[in-house]
Amino acid sequence: MADKAIRPGFRVDVEGFIPHGCKRFTINLGKDNGRNLVIHFDARFDSGGDRGKIVLNSMIGGSWGNEQKEGFFPFQTGSTTKVSFTFEQDKITVRLPSGSPFSFPIRFPISQITYVSVDELETKSITLN
Repeated sequence: MADKAIRPGFRVDVEGFIPHGCKRFTINLGKDNGRNLVIHFDARFDSGGDRGKIVLNSMIGGSWGNEQKEGFFPFQTGSTTKVSFTFEQDKITVRLPSGSPFSFPIRFPISQITYVSVDELETKSITLN
């Protein structure tokens, strides 16, 4: 996505299918080919000792920060989902298929997001709004 920079005020919508037997899926937004992640969104069905948890983190220069865990988990294997990320000046607001939005703080200075990756989710679309 290097040719389409995401600036504050923009929203990224990720839509995809969660395969049966999926243990987790991740969505990353950042820069420097993923060496600096403003948000690492990790939906864990059963992974890393977590069951039915969303784990959020950041990465600065290849080093992970402190995890933030959300107890609300609206995902089911064998179904489609949509996760939206709104880039604001000091936070990323996350919207899930149901429930209230929540936010994750931006932990390092960033004026534009140039890196997006999705793992373990069969991606149908990534839309920039």
